Amino acid sequence: MTEAERIIGTPDSPEGTGAEPEQSSRTDGQESAGARPRGKRRIAVLFGVAAFAYALDLISKMIVVAKLEHHEPIEIIGDWLKFEAIRNAGAAFGFGEAFTVIFTVIAAAVIVVIARLARKLYSLPWAIALGLLLGGALGNLTDRIFRSPGVFEGAVVDFIAPKHFAVFNLADSAIVCGGILIVLLSFKGLDPDGTVHKD
Repeated sequence: MTEAERIIGTPDSPEGTGAEPEQSSRTDGQESAGARPRGKRRIAVLFGVAAFAYALDLISKMIVVAKLEHHEPIEIIGDWLKFEAIRNAGAAFGFGEAFTVIFTVIAAAVIVVIARLARKLYSLPWAIALGLLLGGALGNLTDRIFRSPGVFEGAVVDFIAPKHFAVFNLADSAIVCGGILIVLLSFKGLDPDGTVHKD
């Protein structure tokens, strides 16, 4: 090969065309498609929100049992909103009092499902929603395990009493807010792993 051929390159040489080998280009494309960045997992957010919701619920129930139970209701906004301590053996908002053990099992199952789902959680809104569900479920499950009349049959402490509505607690509120957020995220097509799909 002459000096001119070496500098200019032959037609068959990658040096002459300025292009990378075709096989190398295919490999790079396959690697970039398969190694799409996922971002950071949101497990810490999920458990942080759950711990905050659980702590608020637990503290509020301790105060209600100590200061409000067996006392007259406290009016917050006239007759429209009161704090009134009751014991609820049913589900959220007082439904199904004859199935306390079943609701306890359901709450435990929800906690297990959320813990398993956390492994593929990359969406911040989903982390907040699942954290609210987890904190609320743990709050009411704690009552069912440790309060009278017995283990897995304990009555939940409710105290928020709006007019013409069922009495509930902060755990119920967290569960409802988390459920509404999940419905909205699903409607928008956002999955827990952070991907967005359009039906």
